[in-house]
Amino acid sequence: FGQCIRFDETDVRPTGRTSMGVRGINLADQDEVVGMQLDDQGASLLIASENGLGKRTSIDEFTVQNRGGKGIKGMQTIEQDAISDMMLTRTHDHIMFFTSKGRVYDLRTFEIPEASRISRGTALVNLLQLQPEERITAMIPLAEFTEGTFLFMATRSGIVKKTPIEDFKNLRKTGLIALSMREDDELIEVKLTDGNQDIILATHEGMGIRFHESDVRKTGRSSMGVRGIELSDDDYVVGMQLVSEGEYMLIACELGLGKKTRFDEFRVQTRGGKGLKCYRITEKTGKVIGFKAVDDGLDLLMITTLGTMIRISVDSVSVTSRITSGVKLIGIDAEKTGLLACIAKAEKQEELPEETEESKVTEGSSEAEGSEELSEDASSEE
Repeated sequence: FGQCIRFDETDVRPTGRTSMGVRGINLADQDEVVGMQLDDQGASLLIASENGLGKRTSIDEFTVQNRGGKGIKGMQTIEQDAISDMMLTRTHDHIMFFTSKGRVYDLRTFEIPEASRISRGTALVNLLQLQPEERITAMIPLAEFTEGTFLFMATRSGIVKKTPIEDFKNLRKTGLIALSMREDDELIEVKLTDGNQDIILATHEGMGIRFHESDVRKTGRSSMGVRGIELSDDDYVVGMQLVSEGEYMLIACELGLGKKTRFDEFRVQTRGGKGLKCYRITEKTGKVIGFKAVDDGLDLLMITTLGTMIRISVDSVSVTSRITSGVKLIGIDAEKTGLLACIAKAEKQEELPEETEESKVTEGSSEAEGSEELSEDASSEE
């Protein structure tokens, strides 16, 4: 009948599984409830591990720190597990989960249990009907399936593929095939495109190639794709980005170093070539683990294999040329923090308002507390 009500969740006390619940709205005769929505549309951070654990955490739990700091715990990991991916999404978005075996599954963000910053999360196998030895390698947030939009995919061995988004409208609980691959290959990255983008691939050994999306014709879900970059022995693709996503290419390496380079330094080449050198790798830097297309005014989130996380400003990373080693992004101690695992970009965090005399009295701050806070801040810097 067009009636609606808004109330706070705390008005409903927790009860057991078999209880009847309480009245949420007083209905007129022959009226009925047709839907319910949460009014929380704030940004959430999704984190996934190699062993199939996943969780949703408010982005506000991670404050901006100085570049080069050691960060804070972003997810509690267990032995033989490591962080594999993270992304930002909104509460009601569809999340398309792509797996190492080239399959795709669908969940709404609110179906993923929210957890604290340091918790381990929930086994995704309890939410998705994953096949044996299948793990999540890419996540795409999607508000709606828009005609004329494509999913552009890249594999570890440099194969790329473009498929219309409409082919994925009717996702089943058991998942769908998104890409056919060889047994020794795996899907590593998926992007939404409009068919007119410039694509950049980067490799573990510091090579990169830029080509136009039109070089790759659209194909169906079960096709294998075509070669995007020619790889040297023991090299593999670590990421794929769209040039339109930012002015700079921000690259990160295993030992916490990274750099920001303008995309203009990468000329457009033909798909399938060897590409250009995009990072000067040394013993001090380690190999490339990933990269993001960024603009100034954004924040960068980084997380290590053992779950230590840091959030820094993109502005704090200086712009350098294509063949350089960059600067320290995060302090790495292989035994305590593990190696850098993955990176993500986020909207710049608003600065906290200045503390007033009234707030000082309310919070009961003291000189001792102030000195303690200063020492904590100092410990996060080098």
